[in-house]
This record gives sequence, structure tokens and C-alpha cells, in this order.
Amino acid sequence: MSGKRTNLLLWLVIGGSALLFFTVSLVALAVYFSDQEAPSFSLSMSTNQVALLEIEGAIFDSQTFNQQLKDYGKRSGVRAIVLRLNTPGGGVAATQEIYEAVRKFRAETHKKVIASMSSVAASGGYYIACAADKVYANPGTITGSIGVIAEWYNYADLLRWAKMQDVVIKSGEYKDAGNPARPLTEAERAYFQRLIDGLYGQFVAAVATSRKMPDDTVRKLADGRVYTGEEAKRLGLIDELGTLQDAIQAAAKMSGIEGEPKIVTPAKRKLSLLDFLLGESKAALPLPFAVDPSQSQIRFQYLWR
Repeated sequence: MSGKRTNLLLWLVIGGSALLFFTVSLVALAVYFSDQEAPSFSLSMSTNQVALLEIEGAIFDSQTFNQQLKDYGKRSGVRAIVLRLNTPGGGVAATQEIYEAVRKFRAETHKKVIASMSSVAASGGYYIACAADKVYANPGTITGSIGVIAEWYNYADLLRWAKMQDVVIKSGEYKDAGNPARPLTEAERAYFQRLIDGLYGQFVAAVATSRKMPDDTVRKLADGRVYTGEEAKRLGLIDELGTLQDAIQAAAKMSGIEGEPKIVTPAKRKLSLLDFLLGESKAALPLPFAVDPSQSQIRFQYLWR
């Protein structure tokens, strides 16, 4: 009997291990395939296609958009891009990367890019729009806000109230500039202002070059204020007043499409239960003002507040 029990126990262990291995393998495969990028464009055999790409919410990443743009650049059936903007702007680097990607796309593919502003295309959103061949806005669109902002919280008073001290050992005067546990020194404030001025100059230069406007003219408009689409048209910051449909028709006409163009859009990524269980849903959910905690506490942004 003892031998039979031992064999039974052995088979139970083997069977349990096999079941566990099978279950873990299924989970691993599900995670792998759920993490794979969906095809970045919808399929169509039409050669009269206009791709509609959207930038929605605050801009803190450029990778997904730039990959979509690259994919559409390889498709001969896609004759033009309409870039739909509904964003208050965002990070400086991410904004500049998208701007440069659009300019490179136009230069390498010779395909037209039309920017279409929705409710808001301000600061970084306007910066990106300047990379297009033509810019459309609704009369009531909020745009402009040409400028840079850096902000963070200072909790020095809270530390004093809690009788706590912030201890820093550093290698240079500016290594902990902007430390939220103490007030800025005058030297640090001047240091940050120089950084802001440099980033501001880059924004002004991009607008002046793209809109073919004198630098001084742009600077007069670039005091951080926003404009309605109607004002922006009068000031030369955009080209035309019109809806998304107007922008699509303009893209078709400029690229030589006769008749009604076929609109193609990137495939939406589908979230699975595993995405939520494993915490992978954050990147795919529309959280426009989410901030990456790994970023510096001081964020330099082309952002309308």
C-alpha cells in the first residue's frame, strides 16, 4: 500500500506541476501578445487615401505618433496626412520631436500635411501645427500661448512645520537648483530664467521660420497669451478658418486626389484584463495630464495653463 500511495503522490505532483506550467505558459503568451503593437494603420486598397492622425491631451511622449507617421510614409496609397490637434501642449522635448518628425516626413515623402485644430491647439500644440504645409482652425479654437513654463511645488514651510530638515550634499552650486525643500536663491532664479529664455527662443524661431514671419513680429505675439482661431488668422498664425472636413478636403485637393478621399486611421490598441492586472493600462488610457514620477520635479513645458 505504501508503494501505491507514493506513486499516487508522485503522479499528483507531476500532474500539478504540468498544470502549473501550462497555466503560466498561457499567461505568458497572453501578456506577450497583449503587449504587441496593433497594426499602426487600417488596411485599404484605395490609392486615394488621407490618413487622419490625432494628438489628444497633454504631450509627454512622441514615440507612438512618430511611428504612425513613419508607417504612413511607407504606404503609397496614403497621399496626405491630416493632423488633428486637441492639446494644450506639453513637454518641450516631446513637442520638438513631433515637430521635427512632421518636417522630415514632408521632406522625405513629399506628401502634404494639413494641421486641423480642434477646441485647443495651444503652446506645444501650436508649435507642432507650424510644421504642417497648411494650418486650419475653427473660429473659436484656442491657440497661440507661444512660450515656456517651468513649475514645481515648494514644501519648505511644511518641512519647518513638521520640524524636519532637508539634507543635501552636492558637487556644485547648481546641482540641487530648484530643490523644493528650500526657496530659490537669486542666482538659481537667474539660472532658470536663462534656460527658459533659451527654450523660448527656440519656439519663436520655429514659428518665424515655419510661418515666414519676422522674428520681432513673432516675439510681439509670443507673450504667452492665447488667441481665438479668428484672431490667429488675422495675425498670420494660421492659414485658414475651417472644420476638420475642410482640412481633409484641402489635403485631398493639394495631393491631387479626385473625388472623395478614403480616410484611414491608426488601429486602436485594445486593453485586456491582463493590462489592468499587470498595471500596463496606464500608458494606453487617455490620461492627458498624468505626470511620469521618474521625471525631474522641475518640468520645462510648452504648455498652456
